[in-house]
Order: sequence, then C-alpha cells, then structure tokens
Amino acid sequence: MVNRQELQGHWNEVKGRLKEHWGQLTEDDLQQARGSAEQLVGVVQQKTGATQNEIEKFLDSVLSRNFTDQASETVQQYSDAAQAAAADAAAYARQNYQRLASQSGEYGAKLADTVRTRPGESLAIAFGLGIAAGAILFFGNKK
Repeated sequence: MVNRQELQGHWNEVKGRLKEHWGQLTEDDLQQARGSAEQLVGVVQQKTGATQNEIEKFLDSVLSRNFTDQASETVQQYSDAAQAAAADAAAYARQNYQRLASQSGEYGAKLADTVRTRPGESLAIAFGLGIAAGAILFFGNKK
C-alpha cells in the first residue's frame, strides 16, 4: 500500500493517472482524498466500484513506475558526467603527453650534444653514477 508521503510527493501524476484509468473520477472527487491513501481508495471505490486491492495495485504501479523513471534518469545523469570526466581526462593526458614527449626529445638532443662535445666528462659522470648505483644496490641488499 502506498504511504502518505509518496502520495503527496507525486499527487499530480497520481491524480492524472487515476482520471485516465477511471474516467468517471472528477477533480472534486480526488480533492476529497488529497493526502490520504485510505480516503483516496475509498473515494475511487465508491465512484468506480473497483476493489480495494485493484486500486492499491494501480497506485503501487503508478508510483513504482515513477520511481523507476527517476532512477533511470539519475543513472543517465551519472553516466553522462562520467563520460564527460573521462573525455576531459583523455584530453588532458594527450595534451601533457605531447608536451612531455617534446621536452624529452629536447633533453635527449642536449644529452647527445654534451656527450659529443665533452666525451671525457660524460664518461666520468657515467662511471660515477654506475659506482653510486652499485653501492646503493649492494648496501640495500645487506639489510
């Protein structure tokens, strides 16, 4: 059975669907029961001859359909937001990849130029870095 809050929250839709389903219901009939599910069922029963169970099932279906529509809309909004965020992240990654690739190319060219113009110093630096790396690995494995 529907509760008072659900009924009040979706009153205009419920009212419209009731009028569609049971054409003999008037605005005045439905205003008598506004806000009370029990009164609404009583008014619809009295006016249409429908059973309480039939009316309650109809109200439940109207409200559950409304809930399903709202849930689908919410899921769609989150999906759209996620797609937009993914597109932004991809654009950011592409932009920064290109910048880093060009910078690394520049650094590579500078390094090659330095090795060509100062081979002795470059060899000494490479040797020193090798010794330092070996020491770090050696002492790191001792622990």
